[in-house]
Amino acid sequence: MEAFSSIITSLENWIWGAPMLILLCGTHIFMTLRTGFIQKKTFTGIRLSVTKDPDSPGDVSQFQALTTALASTIGTGNIIGVGTAIYLGGPGAVLWCWLTGVFGIATKYAESLIAVKYRVQTADGRMMGGAMYALERGLKWKKFGKTLAMLFALFAMLASFGIGCGTQINAIAEVMENNLPFAFPRIAVGIIFGIITAVVIIGGIKRIAKVSEIVVPFMAVAYVLFAVILLLTNLSAVPHAIYQIVYGAFHPEAVAGGIVGVCFKVALQKGVARGIFSNEAG
Repeated sequence: MEAFSSIITSLENWIWGAPMLILLCGTHIFMTLRTGFIQKKTFTGIRLSVTKDPDSPGDVSQFQALTTALASTIGTGNIIGVGTAIYLGGPGAVLWCWLTGVFGIATKYAESLIAVKYRVQTADGRMMGGAMYALERGLKWKKFGKTLAMLFALFAMLASFGIGCGTQINAIAEVMENNLPFAFPRIAVGIIFGIITAVVIIGGIKRIAKVSEIVVPFMAVAYVLFAVILLLTNLSAVPHAIYQIVYGAFHPEAVAGGIVGVCFKVALQKGVARGIFSNEAG
């Protein structure tokens, strides 16, 4: 297991090296300038997302699309994910998460735009789109574009097990195991939630959207409410926390768990990674 962990860590460090960070952050800044700072339209986008438009094409409403996207980022993404980033990259990772999240709005806007532009309609009237269709239909390289589309779909499927399902169900199982007054085996949690998830997914995008439309608003309200409560109950610690975030983003930082000497590079890596994930709700 240690050898496997070492391989994964080495692969992660190679993937999240300087070229990738420069490419991602550079793209965020370029798209921000190219779109004329589309971030200023954020509240307009939120308003449109919660406004009903019965004449718009597609299988789900704007609000259903928003809640479906938010379903994966609230909780696992913004609580466990950010906590992990702080553990590995120090408080400074938060600043890079903020910056990447803000500038990444422009990149996410461009990604969503081309996803809609290159989506297709099936014979039975359903809409299908995503990066794989943009790669296949948007690039002028016919064979290479199709190969990239297939690889993207494959890697996205594989990543969903580790980044999505594995992390989320493990977090749920751990909370239930440590906080319930009676023993609840982790395997049982996995089986129960696996069945519930299967029932929803098998129903297709319309059922997923309907479930998200009901569940996610409660999740969002609870998330914001508890965040505000935590800030108010620890108000005296907020100024020092902000100082640690700004300082740690550019200086070596000792992290809990015996990890010492985490520097600018690691804080940048973890913060950028979480910032990108936060924009998946776009």
